[in-house]
Amino acid sequence: MSSRTRILDAAMTVFRRQGFRRSSIEQAAEAAGLTRQALYHHFKSKEVLFRAVIERLYEDAFTAETTAIAATEKAGGALADVIVAGVTAKLGHLAKSLDGSPHVEELFSEHLAQARDLYQKYAVAHAQQLATTIGRICRKQGLILNAGMTPHDLARCVEMTINGTKSAYPSMQPANAFLRDLEVMLRTFVSGAVSPAKPPPAKPKPAGNSTGKPAKKSVKKSVRKDQGDRK
Repeated sequence: MSSRTRILDAAMTVFRRQGFRRSSIEQAAEAAGLTRQALYHHFKSKEVLFRAVIERLYEDAFTAETTAIAATEKAGGALADVIVAGVTAKLGHLAKSLDGSPHVEELFSEHLAQARDLYQKYAVAHAQQLATTIGRICRKQGLILNAGMTPHDLARCVEMTINGTKSAYPSMQPANAFLRDLEVMLRTFVSGAVSPAKPPPAKPKPAGNSTGKPAKKSVKKSVRKDQGDRK
């Protein structure tokens, strides 16, 4: 394990236990088994350390989403299955990383104050990945989006569905209840947002017999009287 990884693990533990405001660089150094000077060699302030912790959380959440999408798509999951798998993997990682902390609301508030640019950066990345996934699945499974929506429109609606569920769970806690209700909301929404593409009209079959081969024209042979016959 690298020194940076050890410091970030220790800092995460301190921030979960103490919150952001009550934590100190000394506490993080002690938890990592380093001197204060050694920690300052990697992070010059508590704010920089906190941003690094948040960035790793976001990066790990993005990886979790990507992995879940790929696995569910490979298993032949429907569009709703793929979306639910990706979204719950991402948010589940973020929610469970803070589960049990008495300072969840403070940490969520501080992460927007200290690292809003990171929040926006990864929000864009997640939206783009989701839109790309929706477009790909629709093409593979022969689906069309209703109401003239584009994959980006549906991805944005998924984000609004997430925000709506968050209104009941502002800090995504308790994590299990939040993810359960979110899945119900996502599946309900996606089921009404897509439809199977209409199959092309069937080509008329050529007239013929039961084998499908064109029938041969019957030729009536006229019976001619033998010119040699005479009354």
